[in-house]
Amino acid sequence: MSSNLQMKILAKETAIYGVSSIVGKFLNWLLVPLYTYVLQQQSDYGIVTNLYAWTALLLVILTYGMETGFFRFANKAEENPKTVYSTSLIALFTTSLLFAVACVVWRMPIANALGYPTHSEFIALLGIVVAMDAFASIPFAYLRYKKRPLQFAALKLLFVFLNIILNLFFLVLCPKIQDWAIISSWYNPNYGVGYVFVANIMATGIQTLCLLPAILEGFRADYGLSTPDSRQLFSGKLLKQMLRYSLPLLVLGVCGIMNQTLDRILFPFFYDGADAQAQLGIYGACFKVAMVMMMFTQAFRYAYEPFVFAKHKDRESVAAYADAMKYYIIFSYMILLGMIFYLDLLKFIIAPAYWEGLKIVPVVLWTYIFQGVYFNLSFWYKLTDKTQWGAYFSIIGVVITFALQAIFVPRIGYMASAASSTVCYLVIMLLSYFVGRKHLEIPYDLRRIGIYTLLVLTLLAGYYTLAHLLPINEWIKMGIGTILLIIYCVIFYRLDGKALIKKK
Repeated sequence: MSSNLQMKILAKETAIYGVSSIVGKFLNWLLVPLYTYVLQQQSDYGIVTNLYAWTALLLVILTYGMETGFFRFANKAEENPKTVYSTSLIALFTTSLLFAVACVVWRMPIANALGYPTHSEFIALLGIVVAMDAFASIPFAYLRYKKRPLQFAALKLLFVFLNIILNLFFLVLCPKIQDWAIISSWYNPNYGVGYVFVANIMATGIQTLCLLPAILEGFRADYGLSTPDSRQLFSGKLLKQMLRYSLPLLVLGVCGIMNQTLDRILFPFFYDGADAQAQLGIYGACFKVAMVMMMFTQAFRYAYEPFVFAKHKDRESVAAYADAMKYYIIFSYMILLGMIFYLDLLKFIIAPAYWEGLKIVPVVLWTYIFQGVYFNLSFWYKLTDKTQWGAYFSIIGVVITFALQAIFVPRIGYMASAASSTVCYLVIMLLSYFVGRKHLEIPYDLRRIGIYTLLVLTLLAGYYTLAHLLPINEWIKMGIGTILLIIYCVIFYRLDGKALIKKK
């Protein structure tokens, strides 16, 4: 199969997975203005930002690299993919159940440690949500392995729609009909932000139930549920091999998610001010504005990970990896330019009280680009089974992130939080590239990537010079940005666009 044809298949799957990512995240965007307008204080959104940062970290811990491990072992010729699937399911179910029970039993001491002593139920609710999400990661990985992006997208979007509907019900509709007997019997108008977490657990529970057919199919497809041979359902030897491969990825994943969430976890501790939660709320809301880049990176990841492991058996695969890197960077730059040039429109997704934090958006966009490139580069150690290198890079990243935040957050606030992540991913991206060259040589088109990088920097310099130094209004600024974006697209089409869409 030619490299161009492989790129077309990858692009098609990325687009389908992007339905659940891009559309879903866009719809979740609508919750941001809802929260900023409906919740009474900025500090309330600070609570949401802080606790969901914790849940992101815990989710990585509870999956302990088994998602990537599933793809790796399911594509090994000597392994039965169904045994890999059922073994992964049983392992994740056991650890997730234990975690959920622990969060319910010890919710009070955990809530006290996190600074929410009057709302220990938040800990129980989110603990159960994280447990269900961790378990669901394997069925979702199975759908990707079986090349069912439409089913994957439908289930992801189901959660999004349910979560939005339930948030609207609890935060908007219930306050208007709270006098109805059926509502007043249970609704508490002062509970406020708590209903955000109630909506989450309800939507997650329904999504998990909808995954049951995929879970049961994984068992039935190979040997049936009634088999007396339990070794086919669960292999301790296989699990040990998977853990040996995946646990270094756990360190990588924990450190990686810490690089993304430490700012929101530690900000209340580092920020020297009484309004720490309010500042965190502003930071969290503005961070959401930059999520378009994260949506694209996530959609690319969903399609690229099974693509890489499946094509690793092909000796010509390195050319496809190099092309994937180039096109990822090209389209990432296109999104970055569009986001910056139209920020004066995008800012309306959050309430005006939060606009003071919009200066972090360009910084966060660069962070997501470096993060995506690093993810692309990371396959050299995943494919060569040298996953310990990913752990080394991630630990270095955590040290950089923690140090920069500890030093600069007390001085310049959340701008330091945003910048620390950018520096972190830039450093580990470069480290991964130079170390990876010694283990798996991939002919990345550095010359062409360099041309696009220089082009983007030149266009941004021109935009900021014209838009911020000249006395022009927001519409003229966006007009200038549109012209510059068209220039970028025309150059891309002439350099690489024709080759990408040309049929062979």
